[in-house]
Amino acid sequence: MEDLVRQPRWKTLLAFAIIYFVWGSTFLAIRVGVREVPPLVLASMRFFTAGAVLYIWMRVKGTPAPTKREWRTVTLLALCIFVLDYGLLFWAEQRVPSGVAAVMLAMIPVFMTLSEILFLRTQRLTARLSFALLVGIGGVLVLVSRSVGLAEKAIDPAGAVALVIASISWSVASILSRKMTQPESKVMSSGAQMMSGGAMLAVAALAFGEFRDFHIDSVSRGAWFALIYLILAGSIVGFTAYVWLIHHESPTKVGTYAYVNPVVAVIIGYFLGGEAVGARTLLGSLLVLISVAVITTSGTNKLQPENAPVPVRQLASE
Repeated sequence: MEDLVRQPRWKTLLAFAIIYFVWGSTFLAIRVGVREVPPLVLASMRFFTAGAVLYIWMRVKGTPAPTKREWRTVTLLALCIFVLDYGLLFWAEQRVPSGVAAVMLAMIPVFMTLSEILFLRTQRLTARLSFALLVGIGGVLVLVSRSVGLAEKAIDPAGAVALVIASISWSVASILSRKMTQPESKVMSSGAQMMSGGAMLAVAALAFGEFRDFHIDSVSRGAWFALIYLILAGSIVGFTAYVWLIHHESPTKVGTYAYVNPVVAVIIGYFLGGEAVGARTLLGSLLVLISVAVITTSGTNKLQPENAPVPVRQLASE
């Protein structure tokens, strides 16, 4: 890691602002887009375009293309991350407010920790982790339970299940990536994953008949702006800021996006998207964020392992 003293403070602040606020705002952009464009079609356009830009950029700079073995890894990770994780996120945002979707996906570190404890045996279940896991799961139950006596409607159960599966899928991809050969360049790896994922999302959209009722000439300027924002700001600018930060700041500091993004998403969804924020949303979000904060600062679970897939959700990804 380079000497932090050499880095202009304004660059560091700008990069953090991008991964905090731009990534947090992508959830509302997705919700705006899926109101008019079928979810898998929208996700396909976003990630294939962003991935192609990053891939071509790296090839022009002289970065070697992935080998056949690396392409197999890229394709498997893209299936978990884009077809399952992002495909389900885009689908769920037709049913679930963008802020709540961001909070639900903040559970990724919780599922990663559970996987490491139950399957990989790389962590011990300490009292601190037990507390964090129970609080996080409690937060999700508050958001989805219809028996909780709070003056706010529970979120759509199908959307909630889709978001839980999406979080688990991302966690599985993160674990798989530690054991598989990937391109040395994070930018090339992420570009190839997005491009491959975008192509598979297009096939999935075709299989589910999303192109049948999709008429491109009926899409409004707002939806097109949302797509452009997701590609340029969310995927390309956000990714560049993230890669710069992981080379100049500690992983713990950079990992704070995991519990800042949901807060930003809830606030933006409320003020710009007209989404309701009641006692249920506030309590459930608070519990989830406490859980994520405890896990990511415990020193036993790295939110972003060295070989884990770059969080293109916010290239997000998010």
